[in-house]
Amino acid sequence: MFFGKKTAQPSPALAISERISVSLKTLINLVGPAASLSLQLASIRSRQNGGYVSRFKGRGMEFDETRLYQPGDDIRSIDWRVTARTGKTHTKLFREERERPVFIAVDDRAAMHFATRGVFKSVLAAKLAGLLAWTAQYHGDRMGGQIFSDNSCRELKPQNGRHAVLRFLNALTQSEAGVSEAITLEHAWSRLSQHVRPGSLVYIISDFRGVDAKAESHLAKLAQHCDVVLIFIYDPLESSLPSSGRYRFTDEQREVIFDANDQRQLINYQQHFEQRLQQVQQIAKKKAMMFVQCSTTDDPIQALRRSR
Repeated sequence: MFFGKKTAQPSPALAISERISVSLKTLINLVGPAASLSLQLASIRSRQNGGYVSRFKGRGMEFDETRLYQPGDDIRSIDWRVTARTGKTHTKLFREERERPVFIAVDDRAAMHFATRGVFKSVLAAKLAGLLAWTAQYHGDRMGGQIFSDNSCRELKPQNGRHAVLRFLNALTQSEAGVSEAITLEHAWSRLSQHVRPGSLVYIISDFRGVDAKAESHLAKLAQHCDVVLIFIYDPLESSLPSSGRYRFTDEQREVIFDANDQRQLINYQQHFEQRLQQVQQIAKKKAMMFVQCSTTDDPIQALRRSR
């Protein structure tokens, strides 16, 4: 079923305009709440090692120790002297300094501009990205990102400071001229794996529609050298449709009528969502990535805190 822009129902607590789009001012104002968050919670491997230290090391960091080479290690970190002396391949491990690159990829395709309750998925994604960007800046990390839609994809190189965050937030609120080819998850994540440096902490915020084996392969490549967090965005109606009634979905150009009284259609719809959810969960588990599930009715600050 096609999901596009849908007029949200009025709410006394939140203006309609704030439910369907996010302003730069709103994202800037997240700087305060972000001070109470931590990026350490998101790194599975870093958390296992303790503190702010990760096994994904880059050049120019403080040398820590040498150990036997493991599949996925950066060949540039091979300790050739120890390897020659022992006859077995060894890798140098480095202790990260205070900063590490934080890269935030945000899905802004048409299917993200939808909600029946709360805010549009695209609005929730932007707020989550804004909170993570400010948190990275608060902890002194370099931050950059990727924003992709159905016909555009752009990357922002990680940089330090408030300017880097404002540049990213501004990009979240501005549309960019499209390209001739359609942007798929495979295309976006292929570019992502090329732009992200080893040792980065990577957040991918999406509803993960269209994830397939090719797209998964780029996630696997990314997870070899980075800590990856998958944030799965969904609307409550996607996970559980009413048992009766007829519903009209539209993007103001096309429309689809869904009849919940048709049990076969209802079952197929719910199975489709569950299959996508389980697929992403399995990918995360298989590749040791963290998985976070977030509904359009959730408070983004509380959602990140619950992920501790």
